[in-house]
Amino acid sequence: MSDELQWWTSALAGLAILNVSLWGASALRLLRNGPGTRADTEFRRLHLWLSAGYVFGCAWRSWFPVYDVPRLVVADGWTSSILVGRSVATIAELCFAAQWALLLRTLGATSSARAILPLIVVAEVCSWHAVLTTGNLGHALEESLWAVAALVFAVALGRSREQVAPARRPLLAGAALVALGYVVYMIGVDVPMYWARHAAEVARGHVPIDVLTGIVDAASRRVVSHRWADWQSEWLWMTLYFSGAVWLSLALVHTRWSIMPAPARERG
Repeated sequence: MSDELQWWTSALAGLAILNVSLWGASALRLLRNGPGTRADTEFRRLHLWLSAGYVFGCAWRSWFPVYDVPRLVVADGWTSSILVGRSVATIAELCFAAQWALLLRTLGATSSARAILPLIVVAEVCSWHAVLTTGNLGHALEESLWAVAALVFAVALGRSREQVAPARRPLLAGAALVALGYVVYMIGVDVPMYWARHAAEVARGHVPIDVLTGIVDAASRRVVSHRWADWQSEWLWMTLYFSGAVWLSLALVHTRWSIMPAPARERG
């Protein structure tokens, strides 16, 4: 294994351990904090379990990195199966999107909250199509839909400003800016990357395989690679995804304690 790949995979494994530990600390804090109102307690617990789906899903993918379309893996075995990895990713990402929707619902942005999950469900279908057919067009569509969902999320947070106490509005603004930064990254980096890969496939005459064949292929074919050159295009987004995005999921567990509806006299 190359030194760069050894360093990176070790860092991912360390992130997985850290993130699972942080989730455990969040769970303990929730238990020690004592019961609040019934609605507040239910909200916290739902966020905690949704976060568990995302945190543990990302931990699995950190321990067993997979580059889906070319079927590249670091370690052979069923734990690195492309089919298993994509299934874990789907559950995790739907949990993360549900956290977004739950926060918006709490802030009263009901229409935006209802839009988030359908957008991400379609994004997951596009992702599965890309993985099974080995064509990157589906990934370009998937990332575009994530960008749209993040934009809806950011706008809804901005419009909810008057629904929170003045002292908490900077936190809300910060969350909106993070979401907008994600949109910029997706539009400026991720979507163009996958579109370029799709264009290269078309240029070399790549023929996608059919979905049923793709299921068998994704379940059984794994190409072990310890060359940094094979993973160099993936390391940045995977590192950010398994660190910053996971920490955002964990932060959402605690937003009920930080973002509260403003009293009527404080609203604009």
